[in-house]
Amino acid sequence: MTEPTRRRLSGRQADTVRRLTGAAVEEVRAAGFDGFTVRNVARRAGVAPATAYTYFTSKNHLIAEVFWRRLRALPPIPPSPGEPRERVIAVLREIALLVSDEPELAAACTAALLGTDPDVRELRLRIGRTIHRRLLAALDPGAERPTPEQARMLNVLEFAYAGALVHAGMGYSSYAEMADRLAEVAGLLF
Repeated sequence: MTEPTRRRLSGRQADTVRRLTGAAVEEVRAAGFDGFTVRNVARRAGVAPATAYTYFTSKNHLIAEVFWRRLRALPPIPPSPGEPRERVIAVLREIALLVSDEPELAAACTAALLGTDPDVRELRLRIGRTIHRRLLAALDPGAERPTPEQARMLNVLEFAYAGALVHAGMGYSSYAEMADRLAEVAGLLF
């Protein structure tokens, strides 16, 4: 079973959510985020709009769920040898490029994650915790908690990621350029 944003789902419900999130990606590709509606996603997924709204309270919530699912699907950080610097850069690059090959989806994710609806806030917290854990695992593969120095580094890296996401979302740079700039920031910390 898949853990949803708000509750546990049965197999059938999880399948409906998978269909809706898949249809959301197709719809944002076709209509862009401005033309994107939950009603159109429901039609594309073959479910009633009321069913879609049972799972997703808004278009922001639905797109934030798409990003969350992609982030959560990334493989665990292997406890590989090598320098923390290279591992951190790899994690930042991986997260920055998560939706980079889909410009409409990337822009939609940026806009959606800035939303204020409670379900988006919950997903934003989950996303933030996941990014934090991935970066900590890159810094120190066995660490449960960061040392004070690692905590400072994590704060800088998380702020850099958030700023880069907004920067790319505003069209000032591409998501690929964002990955390169994040690598530069990480390089300055080591």
